[in-house]
Amino acid sequence: MSYELFIRSSSQEVDFALLKDGKLIELHKEEEDTKFAVGDIFLAKIRKTVPGLNAAFVNVGYEKDAFLHYHDLGPKVLSLLKFVKRVSTGKLKEYSLKDFPFEKEIDKNGGINSALKSNQSILVQIVKEPISTKGPRISSELSIAGRYIVLVPFSERVSVSQKIESKAEKDRLIRLIKSIRPKGFGVIIRTVAEGKKVAELDRDLQNLTDRWMAMCKKLRGAHHPSKVLSELDRGASILRDIFNDSFSAIHIDDETLYLQIKDYVQEIAPKQEGIVKLYDSKVPIFEKFGIERQIKTSFGKTVSGSRGAYLVIEHTEAMHVIDVNSGNRSNKSKSQEETALEVNLIAASEVARQLRLRDMGGIIVIDFIDMGNAANRKKLYNHLREEMKDDRAKHKILPPSKFGLIQITRQRVRPEMNIKTAEENPNTGTDGEIEAPILIVDKITEDLERLFKKDYKKITLNTHPFIAAFLSKGFPSVRTKWFMKHKKWVNIQPRDAYTYLEYHFLDKDGNQIK
Repeated sequence: MSYELFIRSSSQEVDFALLKDGKLIELHKEEEDTKFAVGDIFLAKIRKTVPGLNAAFVNVGYEKDAFLHYHDLGPKVLSLLKFVKRVSTGKLKEYSLKDFPFEKEIDKNGGINSALKSNQSILVQIVKEPISTKGPRISSELSIAGRYIVLVPFSERVSVSQKIESKAEKDRLIRLIKSIRPKGFGVIIRTVAEGKKVAELDRDLQNLTDRWMAMCKKLRGAHHPSKVLSELDRGASILRDIFNDSFSAIHIDDETLYLQIKDYVQEIAPKQEGIVKLYDSKVPIFEKFGIERQIKTSFGKTVSGSRGAYLVIEHTEAMHVIDVNSGNRSNKSKSQEETALEVNLIAASEVARQLRLRDMGGIIVIDFIDMGNAANRKKLYNHLREEMKDDRAKHKILPPSKFGLIQITRQRVRPEMNIKTAEENPNTGTDGEIEAPILIVDKITEDLERLFKKDYKKITLNTHPFIAAFLSKGFPSVRTKWFMKHKKWVNIQPRDAYTYLEYHFLDKDGNQIK
């Protein structure tokens, strides 16, 4: 397993493409004017409390007030409010919390008016970015994430990631953290801390306490609302969360960004500093490494899988629906059940990739091909869980229903990644949009692969003149590449009467191949 990160920079935004074994699995976009990123901490004022919702609306500077539910206050919210008031007025100049007297915890089943009042100053953290018509979702239970640990102010709890399975390792890490944890701060130990020495954990802890101190210094005299602590930029946060020994290369096309990322990698993994490389070429970085092509072929309504299987992804206001189709494929399976299982396993891997790639959240319903065998349904369920194991977003997968449907809930904290793959229809007098040429070419190539295996002596392709030109012009043309790979020449015949998406294959006698 090998990971590669490609970073493309422009004047207004930065794109991050994460590849696993050469296949695109995550795509992120960071815009310069992103003011409300997940993890940012704001000094804000409570606009009003709404007992009916058991929540408060808070002014964080967005056009719509942020939403703060009672359950997102955290048990120590009264201590936080007292701390913010004393620091803001200059009465408290010691920010370490070691001598700060904590207030009693709030009742977990209490009401919003018992904890908050209008016009109070409060520190809040963005937990869900503004999506559609909704303002940000926020929490006053603050956390500052580092490479190996997460620092939680106003807490005494030490917990460890459930993904660390060894009890002995869990006990070792908890014992180490308890020996170095500053009073007044809780710690969550992250999965990547497994096997790390106390010196590395202590250095990470010190960095986080330094960030807390720097944030507190901004509170005195700060206007409301104002951002007092920014989450790391997307490049650094991606590396912080997923960087490991499996990374083989990080390619960056901007020198300033290259130096920043290189410094960050040197800090978190000095031995791997050499994998950070500056890309300097006239060919755009996403074009050079085939990422643009993968983006075009991965974000359409229809997504092709291997061996002819494909997905149809529909988006509604309430949920996402994914339909699994076997296509016009044939294989050597002995029965329909075996074919269904094979297609479903391929589709499950692609579904897991699509959820990460598009950052789809909420309720997702997948209509797999029906299987009568209970053991096969369990195998599919276990395979999907395994494929989604590396997904950083919180998710829950339910076993297949009686109708063969699998339901998934997946955390959504940012707007869904949506790449437009359709283009204006070039057919005269036709309205609407059609898929980009590259998608049609991929479908033609896929069909040809199957025909070549059936040993047709001569194949003619009839297609729209635009597609015919796309396939045959330039060197090496797409047709030349077909010839070099299969040692068979394909005659391409433009047909003016065809629509943009229409194409047919003919045999040596001129009969249509179905």
